[in-house]
Amino acid sequence: MNQDPRDARIEELEAENRRLRRFLDETGLPAELRHKVRNTLSMLRAIIRRSAETSDSVETYVAHLDGRLDALAHVLNALMRSVPEGITLHSLVADELLVHLAREGEQVAISGPSLLLRPGAAEVLAMAIHELAVNAVEHGALTVPHGRIHVSWTLSPPTEPSGSRPQLTFVWEESGLANLPPVPSHCGFGTEVLTRSLRYELKAETTLTFEPQGLRCTISLPLPTQITVVEDEE
Repeated sequence: MNQDPRDARIEELEAENRRLRRFLDETGLPAELRHKVRNTLSMLRAIIRRSAETSDSVETYVAHLDGRLDALAHVLNALMRSVPEGITLHSLVADELLVHLAREGEQVAISGPSLLLRPGAAEVLAMAIHELAVNAVEHGALTVPHGRIHVSWTLSPPTEPSGSRPQLTFVWEESGLANLPPVPSHCGFGTEVLTRSLRYELKAETTLTFEPQGLRCTISLPLPTQITVVEDEE
């Protein structure tokens, strides 16, 4: 019986992952840095395995895995270049959409207060934005010339007693389609990132609404310490 090429590739990548984790334990890196790298490796492992489990062909698996690894690599490179400040949410959204040739001011509008993302928040939000962008390319607003994507976020005062964090609401709204089915035919890795990973990592609640003209995704979360509000200069 021939082995599925995806299984062989997963075994190879996971073996490399284990070697890297052992290397980290043996190099004597500072505990904080070691913790961050191990978290990244754990995310890589999840991406590799879940990409395989939710793909219906080797070709789909390879294409989606490459895109997800590229998105993660991009945000990690950006974080390394911007230590310790972090990267802006605006650039995270704009850069991911530009990969798919969707430019701000043309098919894309982006608005919201200036927020800086540091490790811990940047990676998981980058993966969520990547999955939304890929869905738009394959099934949504970027499948038609007149499709549009409006991405916005707002901050609201905390609803709990003093000491709690403000609430961040992120909205991804697509338009330009017609008669989009109210329920998708398939829920894969992207839905899992949006509904489960964001909840686990950032205590976020995600609502996906498949309206006739396009997808509307709303993500609400208490502003974590890894996200900083940049005050406007006078």
